[in-house]
Amino acid sequence: MARSMPGFLNKPLDGLRSFTAGQRTVALIGVAILVLGAVAFGTWATKPSYTPLFSGLSAADANTIVEQLRTDGVDYELSNGGATILVPEEQVYDQRLKSAAAGLPSASTGGYSLLDDMGMTSSEFQQSVTYKRALEGELAATIGALDGVSKASVRLAIPEDTVFVDEKKDPTASVFVETESGASLNDDQVQAIVHLTSASIDGMVPTNVAVIDSDGTVLSAVGAGVTGSADKQSSKYEEGVRSSVQTMLDRVVGPGNATVVVAADMNDESAERVEETFTTPDGDPVLSETTNSEEYEGAGGAGAGVLGPDNIGVPDEGKGDGTFNSEEATRNNAINKVTESRIIPAGAIERQTVSVAIDAAAAANLSVADVTQLVTSAAGIDTDRGDEVTVEVLAFNDAGAAEAAEALAAADAAAKAKRQAELLQTIVIAAGVVLVILIILIVYALRSRRQRREAIDLGELQEIRPELQGSAAMALPVPTLAPQLEPSTDTTAIDVVPIIPRTPVATDIDRQRAEIDAMAQQDPSKMADYLRGMMDDRQPV
Repeated sequence: MARSMPGFLNKPLDGLRSFTAGQRTVALIGVAILVLGAVAFGTWATKPSYTPLFSGLSAADANTIVEQLRTDGVDYELSNGGATILVPEEQVYDQRLKSAAAGLPSASTGGYSLLDDMGMTSSEFQQSVTYKRALEGELAATIGALDGVSKASVRLAIPEDTVFVDEKKDPTASVFVETESGASLNDDQVQAIVHLTSASIDGMVPTNVAVIDSDGTVLSAVGAGVTGSADKQSSKYEEGVRSSVQTMLDRVVGPGNATVVVAADMNDESAERVEETFTTPDGDPVLSETTNSEEYEGAGGAGAGVLGPDNIGVPDEGKGDGTFNSEEATRNNAINKVTESRIIPAGAIERQTVSVAIDAAAAANLSVADVTQLVTSAAGIDTDRGDEVTVEVLAFNDAGAAEAAEALAAADAAAKAKRQAELLQTIVIAAGVVLVILIILIVYALRSRRQRREAIDLGELQEIRPELQGSAAMALPVPTLAPQLEPSTDTTAIDVVPIIPRTPVATDIDRQRAEIDAMAQQDPSKMADYLRGMMDDRQPV
C-alpha cells in the first residue's frame, strides 16, 4: 500500500506517536515556551528606544506638547508624574525644534535670558525687576537640579540703595522646594541650598535665607538656621552632650554604672548687638597739637595795672613793671576705638545643667572631684554663663535588674524558638515539595512503563513463526504480559502460513501465557527478536 504522506514527514510523526502522554505534555510545554520567548524577543527587538524630550514640565506645557505629538502621530510615554515626556530617539530633535517654534515650553523661569529682551527704553525700575527675576530663575534652576528636588522657586528681597538712610538693610531670600515622591531633604542638602542662595546675592548672610518644603515644613528659618525650631535645637544639643558624657563615663565606671541627664535653656529670639570700646594706646601718641604764646614787656604807667570789675583797669600802685606772658596749648591724643557688631541667632545657649549619678558599687575607688572636672570639660560648661554640674554617688536600685535579665532571657528564648519553628516549617515545606515531586515521578514512571507494554496474541506469534506450533511452543518461555489482544486485522502485514485452528477452552489464556513465559525463559534473545518483528509489522502506514 502506498504511503499517504511523503517519507520525510513519516519519521517525525512516527516519533511523535511513540511519545507517551507525559512526554507529549512536556514537548507541548517546551514548544509553548519557545513560541512565547520568540514573541517577547521580537516585541523587545522591534520596540523603539525612548529618550526624554522635555523634563520638569508644568501641567499646561505637558498637555500642549502631548497634543502636538498626537497631531504628528508620534509615539510618546509619560514619566515622573507627567513632568517628563519620552519620545523615540529618532524623533527627539525634530520635535524639539517644532516645540521651540511654537514657544514651548512656555512656563520657564527664564534666568539671565530675560535680560536679552530688554530694550534701550527700559526704565530703571524695569531693569531692576528684570535683573531680580533673572537671579531668581537661575537660582531656582540650580536648586531644582539637586537630587530629591522636583521643583524649586526663589523669591529675593533686595533693599534699594539710597543716601537717605544711615543703615542699609540686609537682603533676604525665601526658597520653596517641592521634593520628589517619597524623598526628603536632609540637613546637609538644606544647608547646601542656604549657602548656595546666600553666596549668590551680594551682602546676604546664610541666616537670612528661609527654606520651606511643599508640606509647609520650615527647613531653615531666618535667624534660626537650618536646625529648625528651638525645641528641636534644644533636644539635639542635649542629646549630643549627654551622649558624649555617657560614653566617657562608660569607659571610666563601666556600662550601666552611670546615668547622665542634660538640660539646656536656649534663646529662641534673634538679635543684633553693636558695641564700641575705647582704650588708651601705649605711649599716648598725639594726633594734633596747637600752642599759642603771648609775651609783653614794658615800663609801668598809669594805664598799666590789672583789670578790675567791668573790665576797668585798676592801677597796681607802681608795683608792676609792665611785663606780661601768656601761653595756651590744645592737644588731641589718639585713642583706640573698637566697634563690634554681632548678630545673635536663635538657638543660643543661655544656661545648661548636667546631672550625673554613679553607682556606689562601681565608684569605690573614684574621686568625685575628678569625675566632676571630666564632666565639666566634656560638656563645655561655662560658669560665667551660669552652667552647673552635679555629680552624686548613689546606690542604684537593682530590684528590676533580675526581672530585666529574665525578660531579656525570655525574649532571647522566644526569638530562638521562633527561628527554630520557622526553620522546621521551611524543612516541612521543602520535604512536602520533594515528596510531591517524588510521587509525581513515580506515577509518571509507572504510567510510562504501563504504556510501553504491548499485548501479544499467541496466534499472531504462531502465524509469524510456524515452527512454534505444538509442543515446540510449549518449550519456549515468555514473560507474563497484559491480557491477550484481539487478532490483528492489518491487511498490509506480511504473508502468513495457514495454521490449524484450535478450539478455545476455558484455560486458553493461561496456557498461552505459560507458553510465552516458557519461550522467554529458554531463549530471551530470540523472543525479543520475534516481538520486535511483530511490532514492526503492526506499525500503521
